[in-house]
Amino acid sequence: MKKTPNRAITHQMLERLTYIHNRIKAECFPNASELAKELEYSIPTINRDITFLRDRFNAPIAYNAQKKGFYYSEKYEMPIQNISQKDVTALVAAKTLLQQYQGTPIYKELVDAIDVITFPQRQGTRAFIDRIAVPPMPYAIIDEAVFTALYQAMIQNRTIEFDYCGVLDSGKVHRRVRPYQLLFDDGRYFLFGYAEERQAERLFYIPRIEHLCITDELFTLPENYDFISRCGGGRFGSFMEPETVTYRIAFYGESRLAIKDSVWADDQKITEYDEEGKTEMVFSAAQGYRILKWVLSHGSNAQPLEPEDFVQDWQAEIQAMVRRMQ
Repeated sequence: MKKTPNRAITHQMLERLTYIHNRIKAECFPNASELAKELEYSIPTINRDITFLRDRFNAPIAYNAQKKGFYYSEKYEMPIQNISQKDVTALVAAKTLLQQYQGTPIYKELVDAIDVITFPQRQGTRAFIDRIAVPPMPYAIIDEAVFTALYQAMIQNRTIEFDYCGVLDSGKVHRRVRPYQLLFDDGRYFLFGYAEERQAERLFYIPRIEHLCITDELFTLPENYDFISRCGGGRFGSFMEPETVTYRIAFYGESRLAIKDSVWADDQKITEYDEEGKTEMVFSAAQGYRILKWVLSHGSNAQPLEPEDFVQDWQAEIQAMVRRMQ
């Protein structure tokens, strides 16, 4: 039996498949010549579409020689037309929320997949979808070629090489890395992997990666490669440190309410001291730099109490700001 070659479903193809399905379902007994004329495509293209419907979508398409057209030998609906309107709305809403990841291959693939799934029943969702939006926010400028190469290297588990300029680097440094994960963090993109020169796991900000090359060297992905497990229970984005530390921070004013709106760490404990007008949070994490930025973002409404070296870092930042004003 001849095997039907795999064909990627495009928007144009899906439109044709839907049209052909509806014409056959309506018992119009269309033939390839008529469909080609109506859709303004060639007869071979229409024949391939009909074969696709039959072989890939299991459509019970038969041919009536007397009426010279196609029909369904039993009741049939295209699989992607069986999706509920509620699911269609949810998927299209997800597409809107994915806008913050534009410019990446993953975004394009996800959006294309959502469009294919929801196309037949997308009518009528626009009015509601317009009420779900992503507010304006800064986004990273990335080289799509670099991102695509990273994506391919991860799929193949191949070591990569590139030039990189980190925050603490005096200039560009050549790196050789085993790519573990791509991290999406509030409009920014990071690579988490094993840096062979450092013999340690590192984070790399993707917009700073240049001249990326995929090597022929394969690597074995560790069982415990997930970046989340490196955060010590903290939920402060793309940053990690070797040791997990316990923090105790006091919050005042409007920040007392704000910190209770989210989960900042897996083991967080919040205690109210209403008589003193403060709320204390105790939690563990391995993300000190990000936690410091978070505390500073609360201004005078946040005061770290433990550990002592973290308190000193916070004080040093405040003193540096005061010096800027002088």
